[in-house]
Amino acid sequence: MYRIWSVISTYSLLLLSGAVLALIWANTYNDSYQHLVHFVLWDHAPIGHAHHEGSEMHRTLTFQFLINDICMAFFFAIAAKEVWEGIILKDGELRGKKALTPLIATAGGMAGPAAVYLGLGAMLGVSGLYAQGWAIPTATDIAFSYLVGRIVFGAGHPAIRFLLLLAIADDAGGMVILAIFYPTGDLQPIWLLASFGAALGVYILANWLPTRLDGNDPTRPYSTWMRRKASFWPYAIAGVISWYGFHEAGIHPALGLLPIVPTIPHADKPYGFFAEAEAHLSDLLNSIEHRLKYFVEVMLFFFGLLNAGVVFSALGEPTWMVLGGLVIGKPVGIFLMGMLAARVMGLGLPDGMKPKDLLVLGCVAAIGFTVALFVTTVAFPAGLAQEAAKMGAVLSFAAAIIAIAAGRLLKVDRREG
Repeated sequence: MYRIWSVISTYSLLLLSGAVLALIWANTYNDSYQHLVHFVLWDHAPIGHAHHEGSEMHRTLTFQFLINDICMAFFFAIAAKEVWEGIILKDGELRGKKALTPLIATAGGMAGPAAVYLGLGAMLGVSGLYAQGWAIPTATDIAFSYLVGRIVFGAGHPAIRFLLLLAIADDAGGMVILAIFYPTGDLQPIWLLASFGAALGVYILANWLPTRLDGNDPTRPYSTWMRRKASFWPYAIAGVISWYGFHEAGIHPALGLLPIVPTIPHADKPYGFFAEAEAHLSDLLNSIEHRLKYFVEVMLFFFGLLNAGVVFSALGEPTWMVLGGLVIGKPVGIFLMGMLAARVMGLGLPDGMKPKDLLVLGCVAAIGFTVALFVTTVAFPAGLAQEAAKMGAVLSFAAAIIAIAAGRLLKVDRREG
């Protein structure tokens, strides 16, 4: 049903390869690994990490900033594309009653981990700095969760569609959390006028106006000219402006392309998240996604390489707080809120899906890896707390073993096809 199997498996393989290489490198030659992570590409740059030299502030563009803050913007843009089409298109995946139970379960899958994280922190007697990491375990890794879900449920089980809806909605919620709770510097919201001004301008000039000029002409001459001649370039220019606006506003610039995604001409009807049919669509939004695919795959390798390199001695309280939030808070939160929606609110579960499937699905969703690592880098400054929290994100792969074991123990029916 989904081309996501080939897309996600490739993403996962490259991401995991980078992460494994990072772990080996950091635990054998940590000095050279740290040199790579913090390698300076451009000192006194117009963008990058801000720091003071005496009374003056300047920015340094490092390899890690290039990947985490610039290249990851394309990863979030692809996720935002799927969210946007699911919301805006008639019969979209995130519209109507069919989406309510997964969305409500998503709320539980974010509140549960945060509560367990903070609760474990209170039990361990830590607070202050560590409390900043409450959002780390709210993440669900789409790629790895989907792969494990296929192992547990099979390709044809309705829980797979539920899981994908939940993971996409979870990432959408994560973007909101990043924007609101984790500024990258002193907030200067006036700069957001540049971002949203660029979005409005490109929508009017490259989307709305050509369509308006076409009128009822079935050949759509103006839209066709814009599509063929201008192509994605107006949106690329607007994207650069929007990214820089987020950068200067103090909001994480990896979210900087999000205002541009809704302005791009999109498909007329939904085919489902990452559906096979999208490969044959000619709308500009899907075309841009296809062009970005290989770049994002390579970028995820480097993201794993530059962020997963934690030394095993970094284990500490944040490790157990993140891990507990994921492997305990995720399944419990998803199950309780999902059953609240299905039974108490009368929204029901998808046909063929049982309560035990929902519980096992919660275990699958507890793999936080990619986005959890990303949130860790913005929740904590570089140091012991960040390294310990990263270890918790890496160890969340244990949720795969828990999910597979739970699936067999509860005798979940695998359905292929």
